[in-house]
Amino acid sequence: MNRYAITALIVVFYIFLLLEVSVRQSFLFIVGLGMGATLAAARFGFTTGWRNLIEKRDPSGVAGQVLLLGLAALIAIPLIATYTELSAALGPPSISLIVGAFIFGLTMQIADGCGSGTLYKAGLGIPMNMAILPLFAIGSFLGSVHLHHWLSLGQTQPVGLIEEFGASQALLLTLAGLAVILVVVRLWVGPNRHWFDHKWIWGGVLLAALATLNLVIAGQPWGIVYGFGLWAAKVAQATSLFDPASNPFWGQAGHGERLAESLFLDVTSITNIGILAGALWVSTKTQPSSKPMTTQQWVIVLIAGFVMGYSSRLAFGCNIGAMLSGVSTGSLHGWLWIALAFAGTMLGVRIRRHYRI
Repeated sequence: MNRYAITALIVVFYIFLLLEVSVRQSFLFIVGLGMGATLAAARFGFTTGWRNLIEKRDPSGVAGQVLLLGLAALIAIPLIATYTELSAALGPPSISLIVGAFIFGLTMQIADGCGSGTLYKAGLGIPMNMAILPLFAIGSFLGSVHLHHWLSLGQTQPVGLIEEFGASQALLLTLAGLAVILVVVRLWVGPNRHWFDHKWIWGGVLLAALATLNLVIAGQPWGIVYGFGLWAAKVAQATSLFDPASNPFWGQAGHGERLAESLFLDVTSITNIGILAGALWVSTKTQPSSKPMTTQQWVIVLIAGFVMGYSSRLAFGCNIGAMLSGVSTGSLHGWLWIALAFAGTMLGVRIRRHYRI
């Protein structure tokens, strides 16, 4: 499909959202388009950035991610402190978070993509990520179904830095934490390393701006995982394989409403669709390469994709919903997620290397 045809379809879908759904959803679709185009054009891969740091001692990807987190926090924390209608991405420190974040970090390396990475690479037409996407959604749905069992193992109340310390101190603590990450990375990679890559820099700046727009328009931080789980939940409900009323997660009023209403009214789903469309639009000019895989490699990556989806729900998000949105809106669980997911990714890199994926 050429770029003109894709552009025409995007315009038609935008007009449909504007006239038949809501102005807000049409704007969020445009934000999602920008996210997908930026992720794809800049190859802004959270998974790749971490892997390059571990294997090549290349800090440029992590530096770009720290820039993204810092810029997003500089805007999001004051906004959330000022306008009560805006919410932070808070998650409870829990056994569920510990297990989920570690396993997510491990499996995202094997599957070569986190939530956003899987989404934009599927939009680019990479076969592996296209195959992983539905399994990720099924895994995310099953994780939500089982979440209450995991939370029963132990949890504390979510901790928001804004509520605990106020906006100014919350922002200072967040920026200080990001500075510590850069110091640790510098100690790890040593001197004379190339820290700045133009794609990571402009990608981080644009994504921070788009994440801010998402927060203002949707009233909540950017997320990925919830949309995946909702898609699978709707299929399970439509085929009478699942009764949401009997489940503690989907039986909650807010989640039940989203199951009952049109998918186009869900803010996370709309931005996810936009990311797919934005990456597809970029793919007409840039064709990514993908190497052939053996049957064993296919089995391993598909299992990893399913487990990644399951663990993302236990961890209350992926590199976007937990790390970017959690840290930039002052949630303690975002910091815990980073430490645990990076520990998992160090093991995941070794498994990936062993199977030559």
